[in-house]
Amino acid sequence: MSFVSYIPILTTILATVFTAVLVHRWRTRRTGPHLLWWALGTLTFALGTITESLTTLIGWHEPIFRAWYITGALLGGAPLAQGTVYLLLSRRVANRLTAVLVTVIVIASVCVLLSPIHYELVEPHRLSGKVLGWQWVRAFSPFINTYAFLFLVGGAILSAVRYAGDPATRHRFIGNVCIAIGAILPGIGGSFTRFGYTEVLYVTEFLGLGLIFVGYRAIVAGGKPVEQGNRRAGEQEPALERGTG
Repeated sequence: MSFVSYIPILTTILATVFTAVLVHRWRTRRTGPHLLWWALGTLTFALGTITESLTTLIGWHEPIFRAWYITGALLGGAPLAQGTVYLLLSRRVANRLTAVLVTVIVIASVCVLLSPIHYELVEPHRLSGKVLGWQWVRAFSPFINTYAFLFLVGGAILSAVRYAGDPATRHRFIGNVCIAIGAILPGIGGSFTRFGYTEVLYVTEFLGLGLIFVGYRAIVAGGKPVEQGNRRAGEQEPALERGTG
């Protein structure tokens, strides 16, 4: 195994730290469900990379593979995207989309758990959906990931465009550009796994999550002077996270 096979361990650590940051921010601000969805997204990201790490360290095992496919291939960026849904759309529409998304993921997960395995296709330290006996189950993943792409990447691009022209919100522009690029990378890596190049996914997951974290921190850190000024003036505290929409 090459060094690339150990990258998921680093990604798991990064995702765990990111989750703690988001949970802490939600506990101190209580601004809505978007932070909780983002925290759930980074948590499932961590769970997905844990399964990759375990496969590297102890080899391929069926329960780990099934957990990997559910947390990685199916969930992917969907919870992160759902956080953006709650920022961009009304609460009623967001709740309805949540119901649809969760239903699709649950059905797909049950199919993954019930699918037979082609053990002759198993590689000792590599995860791939090609071992699923029900190959049609893999059709769920593009549907869910397209949904995630539209809202997570599309929302970040929309916010970047919105804040591009104002020097006072340049931090939000830069942060959203980082988030958009970071959200695209794991999807690119996921496409390579369909051709057997799982190592590409390991690299793009780490780089993608790192960029999303950098973008989030840039937006939050850049908004602190404005937040403090508004508090002194007795104005309503701005929703800084809306810049990550």
